[in-house]
Amino acid sequence: MTTANKITLVRIAMIPFFIYFAYVGTRTADIIALCLFLVASATDFLDGYIARKYNQITDFGKFVDPLADKLLVCAALLLFIQRGEMNGVMVFIILAREFIITSLRTVAAGKGRVLAAAWSGKVKTCTQIAGVAVIFVASILHYGDPSLPVETIAQVAGWVMTLMTLYSGFDYMKRNWDIVADGATSRK
Repeated sequence: MTTANKITLVRIAMIPFFIYFAYVGTRTADIIALCLFLVASATDFLDGYIARKYNQITDFGKFVDPLADKLLVCAALLLFIQRGEMNGVMVFIILAREFIITSLRTVAAGKGRVLAAAWSGKVKTCTQIAGVAVIFVASILHYGDPSLPVETIAQVAGWVMTLMTLYSGFDYMKRNWDIVADGATSRK
């Protein structure tokens, strides 16, 4: 197993710990959850860098790396719904985009075509990581200053994540509409 893949697996192993601390809902637990989230997010950049630099790109890595990213972000978003810090509609839109683009990638792969990561997808990922971090920081600061409008901050961060996610999904669909259109007219 390559170093890059080991790093990805460490990211996946961190997710249950992140969920636990985010679920506890105390200031200390939120600080630990935020740290775990940021470290796990950093490993996403690290494993990609190592895979490219040392020619460690594998089919396993292509499968498990995006899965790890989605599991981590989805865990945070779902926990924010439970904590009352994020609207379920926003999370639905974000998750729907992930399912749609994953399905598009699957169809493309079946046609021998690889959908390269688009700039908008990278910005979407960074926006989601920053948005989750902002919500955690607001929650942590709220323990010291109960007048801090955590829900308002979380809603703004949530809508920024949602709008960037919508734009990214639209961008991917527009660039690859021929795959969808061909699938709608072809018979097999």
